[in-house]
Amino acid sequence: MSVALETKSSTELRQGALGLGFIVFFVISAAGPLVAIAGGFPIGIMLGNGAGTPSLVVATVAILLMFAAGYTAMSRHITNAGGFYAFTARGMGGVAGGAAALIALLGYNTMQIGLYGMFGAVCSGFLSAHFGINAPWWACSFAAMASIAVLGYRQIDLSAKVLSLLVFGEYIVVLILDVAILKSGGAHGIDLVSFKPATFLGGTPAIGFLFCFASFIGFEATTIYSEEAKNPKRTVPLATYISVLLIGGFYAFSLWCIVIGAGSGEIVKTLTALSDPTTFMYSLSDHYANRALTAAMSVLFITSVYAGLLAFHNSASRYFYASGREGLLPASLGRTHALHNSPHIGSLWQSAIAAIVVLMFVLVHADPVLTLFSWLTNVATLCIIALMTLSSAAVIAFFGRIKNREESTLRVKVFPLISGVALVAVLALAVVNFPLLTGAGPLLSYSLTALLPVFGVIGVIAALRLKARDRNAFDRLGSSRL
Repeated sequence: MSVALETKSSTELRQGALGLGFIVFFVISAAGPLVAIAGGFPIGIMLGNGAGTPSLVVATVAILLMFAAGYTAMSRHITNAGGFYAFTARGMGGVAGGAAALIALLGYNTMQIGLYGMFGAVCSGFLSAHFGINAPWWACSFAAMASIAVLGYRQIDLSAKVLSLLVFGEYIVVLILDVAILKSGGAHGIDLVSFKPATFLGGTPAIGFLFCFASFIGFEATTIYSEEAKNPKRTVPLATYISVLLIGGFYAFSLWCIVIGAGSGEIVKTLTALSDPTTFMYSLSDHYANRALTAAMSVLFITSVYAGLLAFHNSASRYFYASGREGLLPASLGRTHALHNSPHIGSLWQSAIAAIVVLMFVLVHADPVLTLFSWLTNVATLCIIALMTLSSAAVIAFFGRIKNREESTLRVKVFPLISGVALVAVLALAVVNFPLLTGAGPLLSYSLTALLPVFGVIGVIAALRLKARDRNAFDRLGSSRL
């Protein structure tokens, strides 16, 4: 007797597929702890406030925890894969929600695509240095893209299992180096210079803040997986707080160890003297640990970028899915796979867009790191900070309409207001200093920042078209799906 297999697609994601641990791994992998420590922070230390960077991380964690207070309170009322878009729509209305949806699609796609530049460059360099294989960077990028497309198309828990292994390795190698530095006493002994007010305010802390916030991008993705989470009303808030504290604690402790290893008074000079500051961690590893750890770190740096690629692919495909399901984008995007219950159409769109953009950079012979990575990931950072700002306002508006709420005023009004003001300041700093962040000229840099309002307007138009076509669907934008 033959059994007919169900082949029809649906609009439902795979419910109950992700526990607390897997969601935390998704978030941490998106933040890319090893990429941040070895790739981003050395430049942030050099351009920012030097040895005071660990204290900047602590201040950033404080701001993000205040943001998370309102963000997680709202997550208990709204379970929707649209994340920022859904919160903005329910708090500030469908038109604002449409703008948030397109800005989110811009942000998560540019972050994911930009990482292909970094992955291709470091993978190509590793193959050349260790195996004598001279593979072009784009060949490595497209190979990774093919595997990401397969994983993103399939069940979400398969991606989670891959990420959990990669992220665990990243933490281990950095913590081994941290212990080695502390055990040896560092360059001039163990001290707390990094946390003194004078050190915190030294150099250019405003620039340092931008690198700190950029290194946390991805922590907010807990709500994107709410429809696939086990007990989302409990799991999502817990995953958000755990992620912020785990990532922040790891960054602050490891950066403090790095400052001790190089010497608080010499670290900026040391970094400035290097032709490539991203090699700094490897030199510390050679000095305080051994070449075996350095080799492991170089491999895990590549897998860290790969983990980020997979995490942001999943985030982008879910924003495509949520926007299609609710009528802002073509309805086909809102369908899920019959077998895997994955947002497979959104996954295919993300892969296709990534392939086209990367190919364009290849055809013009652009540098994979200085252009593809630098330009696009900084655009993504602007997008996420803007979305966090909108979400802070949405939390205040949403709970302002609830008369008999359980949440305290401190959690849903005061903390979101403080974090919102801080995020506006960070966003303004990022826009003003965008040429410094991208390394491009002012005209090109500010043209890239203009993508945010352009996509926001496109989102507003999409929302207004939906309102004219189906008012009920417009009114339901961002509604809870469980």
